[in-house]
Amino acid sequence: MIPETSTTLLRDISADADNARWPEFVSRYCPMMQAYVKTHFPFVDADDMVQETLVALAKALPNYRYAPDETGRFRNYLTGILRNRALKRCERDARDRMLQAELRKLVVSGHLAAADADCTAWRTALLEIATRQLLDDGKISDKSKQIFQRLTVDGQSPEDVAAAYGTDRNNVDKVKSRMIAKLREIIRTLESVADAGDAE
Repeated sequence: MIPETSTTLLRDISADADNARWPEFVSRYCPMMQAYVKTHFPFVDADDMVQETLVALAKALPNYRYAPDETGRFRNYLTGILRNRALKRCERDARDRMLQAELRKLVVSGHLAAADADCTAWRTALLEIATRQLLDDGKISDKSKQIFQRLTVDGQSPEDVAAAYGTDRNNVDKVKSRMIAKLREIIRTLESVADAGDAE
């Protein structure tokens, strides 16, 4: 069921993120939001998405102006935020799955040190953490990160990546080598921290 828009309710919660009418807003719109997620994004946790959307909405509402004839209905605005959050979650989950598979390939191919059989879970977690740190490193150029992701996550050939960036195969290989070297460095740091913690 689509709830009727209450301009006074929107006004009150827009003016104060701690307004006492927030529970009223949640009870009014939560069923619609959960139904939307379960219908359009069945593999995403609906409760998580609703919570993330409410947090994002609380930040956006002070700048929101309800004008249905100009900007459309509020429910469309709300589901737009919800949809964007769900899409980002799906993209992140898909990237994590692909990245995990590719990192396993790097281990098998010898680009990264292999772990003992009983340490596989630990190594996988370590690789995921290290890769996140690598891609969040502000000192590394966006271009290098994009090339690395295209090669490892998207599975594109070095020739295709080189063509996309107007460079040659040699430069692409150099970028990949530098990124893998940096990844190894991060892993060694994480391992040393873990070893230090075990020694305490």
